[in-house]
Amino acid sequence: MHWMILPFKRYFEFQGRSRRLEFWMFSLLNVIVFTVLAAITLGTGATMDRMANADPENPLAIYQILFSGVGLLMVVWWLVALIPSISVSVRRLHDREMTGWWYLGFVILSLIPLIGFVASIAFIVVMALPGTPGPNKYGPSPKEGVTADTFE
Repeated sequence: MHWMILPFKRYFEFQGRSRRLEFWMFSLLNVIVFTVLAAITLGTGATMDRMANADPENPLAIYQILFSGVGLLMVVWWLVALIPSISVSVRRLHDREMTGWWYLGFVILSLIPLIGFVASIAFIVVMALPGTPGPNKYGPSPKEGVTADTFE
């Protein structure tokens, strides 16, 4: 659990390095929270009834229904987790001895159809690869003598 909330403790910290464990546990936390919030949002009968009766001429009607009421919690969680998500991704890239600007490149490429699919897979692969052993230009190795308790 410490690794899941560690990016919130290091909210605006874009310097240094992060382990794979920190990145993937934070990603797992986001998947769990979004799944629970989506289940609550779609699990209410009122939401499903409103979606069935949505105005077919208004393309945004479904989004207005999904992200109002309980669904607004998904937007709030996304806003709360946005900066820690970016910072842990940048620190994870630093662990691979890559600059944080690579993250912006992956985000921009992911917006392009077809290329975006390949860029997203490449991003997942880069995040899954082990970091450089020992210190690098971004700091000491996060695996050597550092635990989640270090950042408390």
